[in-house]
Amino acid sequence: MTCKTLNIYYTNDLHSHFENWSKVSSFLKEKKKMHELQGTPYLLLDLGDHSDKVHPITEGTVGKGNVQLLNELQYDYATIGNNEGITFSKKELEELYTEATFEVIVSNLYHQDGTRPSFAIPYKIHELNGVKVGIIGITIPYEQFYSLLGWTIHSPYNYLQELVNDVRSQSDVVILMSHMGLGNDEQLAREMTGIDVIIGAHTHHVLKHGVIVEDTLITQSGKNGNYVGEVTICFDLENDHVLEKEAYAVSVRNRKEDDLTRESIKQLGLKAQALLDEVICRLEQPLEAEWFKPSVLPDELAAALREWCHADIGMINSGMLLDGLSEGNVSRENIHRICPHPVNPCKVILKGSELREIISYAMTDEIVNLSFKGLGFRGEVMGIMAFDGLEVKTVLMEDGLHHVTDILHNGQQLISDEEYAVATADMFTFGKFYPQMKHAKKKYYLPEMLRDLLEWRLENRY
Repeated sequence: MTCKTLNIYYTNDLHSHFENWSKVSSFLKEKKKMHELQGTPYLLLDLGDHSDKVHPITEGTVGKGNVQLLNELQYDYATIGNNEGITFSKKELEELYTEATFEVIVSNLYHQDGTRPSFAIPYKIHELNGVKVGIIGITIPYEQFYSLLGWTIHSPYNYLQELVNDVRSQSDVVILMSHMGLGNDEQLAREMTGIDVIIGAHTHHVLKHGVIVEDTLITQSGKNGNYVGEVTICFDLENDHVLEKEAYAVSVRNRKEDDLTRESIKQLGLKAQALLDEVICRLEQPLEAEWFKPSVLPDELAAALREWCHADIGMINSGMLLDGLSEGNVSRENIHRICPHPVNPCKVILKGSELREIISYAMTDEIVNLSFKGLGFRGEVMGIMAFDGLEVKTVLMEDGLHHVTDILHNGQQLISDEEYAVATADMFTFGKFYPQMKHAKKKYYLPEMLRDLLEWRLENRY
């Protein structure tokens, strides 16, 4: 029996947490040195969401700083996550990997004319230690958002088995790079045959030793650069089958930082800062942003939403703005600092009765004081709702809580059966807070970020 060992290392869901990247780098450089001394090859993969525009480096360099860091560690392959796919414009994504020294593998992304993007391939056959490894890439198909950006994204469930069969016919081992999340990975393992390992991402699970589903090994290594993933496969060349496969999620929390990588990140920060220093307007007086009482800047964002989306009403939670703006020059960096979220605007058609229910709930202390992370929101607290095109009156009752007494549109009470076009944040349509928005039959999503609308509003108004 001749066993060939395949060593694979991977990262997933860094989300531009560069404070951990130099530790990841230290770990990977140590592994590289070990393999060079042993004369054994290995693969290095990234599973997507390496980029996150919440960080100024990613925002300022439009993700190219992330690509540079992957290049420096000599990654072999990467797939895209939803952060690369739907928080970058189509043009930005098409240009993101122009200087990449690794190949991008994603099989379910197309131009709307049916052709594949030039920066990506659907799969790759890579010979590793004498074994042919077939590598397929897939990403989570947020169809509506990709369509808005000019892409077509397919569900892997509709075509993947045929592709796996094709790749399997050319390979000894088949690896699926999946930015689909653990639930989908488990379902794919149950429904598809011929996949040896699914290296996963998206849901940020820490699978310290992986899980086996229908003889497929599934692995994932957390988020934010806290872990690096390892996969080891022992392949029997004589009998042409996998003997063993193991997975590990290795913490890098206590590792020493790599000095060269830390310096690269520092230089990228300076480069990004220069790009973000562009002045968009000058304020003669401060624009305050309060979370628990009405203030000017959230009102401006609500107005920007209403105008940009051509809606009757604009509404946004004040906590979407992390801070106000001081008088003087306002730069792109200032806007990014106070509104870093990868959250998009949308327009929802709601009946007056539904809108009344939403507003009444939004103004409760429970929601106003709610602290949460997720759905793209990177703030501290929800805050009160700011409105444009709507007047909401509340009163403090004997129970110590604020209660909505009147909701006026154009000076008139909301009409229960009348429809209103409401511009707001897309995260409110995902059902966690306001099921009325989730179940609305008419929803229109826009590709811009909320900070783009705020920047547009300030540039044209001040």
